[in-house]
Amino acid sequence: MRRRELITLIGGAAVGWPLAARTQQRAMPVIGFLHGGSLDGWASTVAAFREGLNDAGYVEGRNVAIEFRWAEGNYDRLPALAADLVSRQVTVIVTPGSTPATLAAKAATATIPIVFAVGSDPIKFGFVTSFNRPGGNLTGVSLFTVTLQAKRVELLCELVPNATVIALLINPKTPVYESETKEVQSAARLLGREVLVLNAGSEDDIDAAFLSMVEMRTGALLVSPDTFFQSRRDQIVALAMRKAIPTMYPSREFADAGGLTSYGDKDAYRQVGIYAGRILKGEKPATLPVVQPTKFELVINLKTARVLAITLPPALLTRADELIE
Repeated sequence: MRRRELITLIGGAAVGWPLAARTQQRAMPVIGFLHGGSLDGWASTVAAFREGLNDAGYVEGRNVAIEFRWAEGNYDRLPALAADLVSRQVTVIVTPGSTPATLAAKAATATIPIVFAVGSDPIKFGFVTSFNRPGGNLTGVSLFTVTLQAKRVELLCELVPNATVIALLINPKTPVYESETKEVQSAARLLGREVLVLNAGSEDDIDAAFLSMVEMRTGALLVSPDTFFQSRRDQIVALAMRKAIPTMYPSREFADAGGLTSYGDKDAYRQVGIYAGRILKGEKPATLPVVQPTKFELVINLKTARVLAITLPPALLTRADELIE
């Protein structure tokens, strides 16, 4: 080999190796988005998550990719969906608003970081060892879902003071079934109300539950913040209107769809995006403290109130964060 050819070969190799390295460095990280519901029911959650990612400096398609896995309300599918994300070697898994999805992700990997937003107690369910120092590969947001139900009972009784019986629509498959039911019953008891617990894990169950409410002359309804109910939002809102049952919902999407009122967290899913971005930058979930929400919003649909002939207490109107005309 002549000297000039040898120099050219060596020079080409010197240029090629850094180029390959730079190409590998530019490969986009992948976030696995695992959820027990469906996109139709949780579009606003996805939007808030993307907003948080953007705040952290990540834009989908530009410097990060997202793989979505939806169980469509069938929680039995979650373990396989979680395993699929693990097999694809995603950089981080997020499970916003879904305790069953978080349980599935935790069972699937002890190394890939997981960012959750759950209504269940993250310590009780073994997701973290403490709020300040999670200690493992999970961290995220604790939504106070169970304790928030007591506040929703209080607001519902203020909205419908003559309702002596309040129905609780709850999915028997939810991991927080027992604790949530007890919390609602305790809160109602303090206000002198009875609670009618109605289980619903399918569309037919929801229809049957509303028939039971009419037969029992239920004065008001509290909907559990379960993934399945979020995906059946239109069905539940339509039945509540048709049966003329004043209803308190767990998130503003229900009020936007025509539901009477909602009370829920305002910022949790954006925080999931922020934490995912911080982990992509190299921070460890073990040292990122579990966040507890501080912003809650009360939304009242005035049009629905007029249709149901409900006189809204002035004090409640004053406290509302938004009134939908």
